[in-house]
Amino acid sequence: MASLTRKRLSISGVVQGVGFRPFVWRRASSFGLTGWVENDSAGVTAEVQGPVDRVEAFLDGFAAAAPPLAVVERVTVLDGAIVEADVEAAVPPRFIILESIARPGPTTSLPADIATCEDCLAEIRDPGNRRFRYPFTNCTNCGPRFTVITGLPYDRPQTTMRGFAMCSQCAAEYDDPADRRFHAQPNACPACGPSVWLVGRDADRIAEGDAAVVAVKLLLRAGSIVAIKGVGGFHLVCAAMSDAAVGLLRSRKQRVGKPLAVMVEDLAAARAIAQVDEQERRLLEGRERPIVLLRKRSVDVGLSAEVSPGNDFLGVMLPYAPLHHLLCEGMPPLVMTSGNLSEEPIVHENDAALKTLGPLVDAFLMHDRPIHVACDDSVVRCAAGAAMPIRRSRGYAPMPIRLASQGPAVLAVGGELKAAVCVAHTDLAIMSQHIGDMGNLETLESLDHTATHLLRLFDVKPAIVAADLHPGYLSTGWARRFAADRGMPLVTVQHHEAHVASLLAEHGRPLGRTIGVCFDGTGYGHDGTIWGGEFFAVSDGTFRRAAHLATFPLPGGDASIRHPWRTALALLHAVGGEWDGRLAPVRAATDAERRVLGHQLAKNINCVATSSMGRLFDAVAALAGVKQSITYEAEAAMHLEALAAGAMDDGGAYAFAIDDAEPWRVGWQPVVQSVAADALAGVPPYAIAWRFHVAVARMIAEVCTQLRASGAGETVGLTGGVFQNAVLVQMAIDELHHAGFEVLVHQRVPANDGGLALGQAVLARGG
Repeated sequence: MASLTRKRLSISGVVQGVGFRPFVWRRASSFGLTGWVENDSAGVTAEVQGPVDRVEAFLDGFAAAAPPLAVVERVTVLDGAIVEADVEAAVPPRFIILESIARPGPTTSLPADIATCEDCLAEIRDPGNRRFRYPFTNCTNCGPRFTVITGLPYDRPQTTMRGFAMCSQCAAEYDDPADRRFHAQPNACPACGPSVWLVGRDADRIAEGDAAVVAVKLLLRAGSIVAIKGVGGFHLVCAAMSDAAVGLLRSRKQRVGKPLAVMVEDLAAARAIAQVDEQERRLLEGRERPIVLLRKRSVDVGLSAEVSPGNDFLGVMLPYAPLHHLLCEGMPPLVMTSGNLSEEPIVHENDAALKTLGPLVDAFLMHDRPIHVACDDSVVRCAAGAAMPIRRSRGYAPMPIRLASQGPAVLAVGGELKAAVCVAHTDLAIMSQHIGDMGNLETLESLDHTATHLLRLFDVKPAIVAADLHPGYLSTGWARRFAADRGMPLVTVQHHEAHVASLLAEHGRPLGRTIGVCFDGTGYGHDGTIWGGEFFAVSDGTFRRAAHLATFPLPGGDASIRHPWRTALALLHAVGGEWDGRLAPVRAATDAERRVLGHQLAKNINCVATSSMGRLFDAVAALAGVKQSITYEAEAAMHLEALAAGAMDDGGAYAFAIDDAEPWRVGWQPVVQSVAADALAGVPPYAIAWRFHVAVARMIAEVCTQLRASGAGETVGLTGGVFQNAVLVQMAIDELHHAGFEVLVHQRVPANDGGLALGQAVLARGG
């Protein structure tokens, strides 16, 4: 008789809700092994027993053979005690799947919401299948996860599907380890699952089931705006080819110029309206199904100019839920933007949608599968060969990030814009979905709900609360109250240091010798001024502000952010330049506005000192005649980037001045003087944009080279909202590589403030 062995496996990572237990069952059964497998709060645990050679074969390549949706972080294998077979038992020993159990202690991870798989799509399209055209079809390999989970372990009673009792056919699938719907918690069919219906503004039902879907498509073709409930909340939907429909949506939502996302039926439809390279194709068709920023086609494709006015890029996504596939089938492109009022969280409850979205839409397509966690669409763009997240939400949250070291449990709440919270425990960090901008009570309540839910879901009791250093941020105020109520310390973290720490954390790097380049709009500095053009020398967990953009006055603070002409005139005033009436920012101001601004600058009244690279981009855009006022964040800089993209100018780049004081100051003065001179000389805006981008990239490499000479290291990290600019990222990487640096850019969390909480968590627990 062959000698027996027994092994106990503890598997951590994304291993629940992805078919991991049936995978173990099938693998163990194929090798003739006995034992068991179960879900628990920490992941999956299994014991296998059999001849030594068969157990070794089972273990060989175990992680690599895992289900497609699984992310195996760690497999711990220990010896177990041999279990003797009961020779009198009527049933021979076999491998079994045990019920899930809850054990105390933090949970490792849980799955994100996954796009509908091809098997489920085939069923939806098959007239002979009982799930034909059923909009809630899913299986173990796809469907909602994070948005429906209320607790762990991940079983149906701890999801929003607990109110739907499975019919006998669904129950048989759910109980069969050989079926792809084995323990698929949202499993349902038309006989037992959720349903859809169409209502008007008065909430009266117009149609139900597939008839409701057909009726919505007719409404959209007729130019109506419909609120449609999806996986993570409501979308506002209209025909993207109709100027009237898109214009009406913008008017009702009061969204003046910010681009709107578009959903199309398939990849061919995406290629009909935008350029799609191979990396972008993979993103579009991937299981996360984010909105992908694609370059528009140079020819007229019939899309309304109001979808993405004045922008070279178009946000495109493919259907990711069965309902979307049914809606998009045979339809032209549809605008599909977040269902919310401006700057508020996405609406995800039926009653709230009727109240909040009623004035914006003509009808509602609703369903009765509750959404426990509102989750907006993720946004991604490609730059320098990498996929850079702009908004990390559905499809990605709450996938964990493995940190470089262990540490105490921390709750970090991010900043004021693009808020997302982070829960860190052991060596894991879990980032929440995108919450929104902290400008109203609704978003603050959403932050409270999100933080509370994550802590309970992952069974984490934080020892520290982390927030931004800015004393006036609403998120910092919330964190202060949360910490005080629980008697735990609050750690405030400098904004740009958190950005750099976030970048290193997502790459699994400790806070070792690195040059962190952080360019963004605004962030509260240690000296009380507004930073935003920073070079940090990082070493052994400490940050030294080694260089920064020279400060300049921002008259009126937020007024200059909304009106870049104000910043442009302030910079001209600072260099002693004349407010020449031929310059666009001078023409943009009235005589009275110029008099008031001149007095304000001369007397330094309400002028905030800033080193913000983001504001310098705004000023250059204004001087070049690109944009004088904006309706959404970074609008002027985005237009400047669009002009620089693909523009090759041989007129020479501008040059910054770098002094050798401590910290080094990067002088913007010669750049502003050159931009103004070129604008007066009639140099085209695209050439000014290109020369400015080249100047910034070369300046980055020059400063980093000098810092390296003083011992700052060979690795450069590029972070902050300015580095969402794909043109600048590529130029900077090229310059830095030429200078011999290793370069890190964001690939897992946003470079903008959506990634801030990760860095706060790392710094709050000491690196």
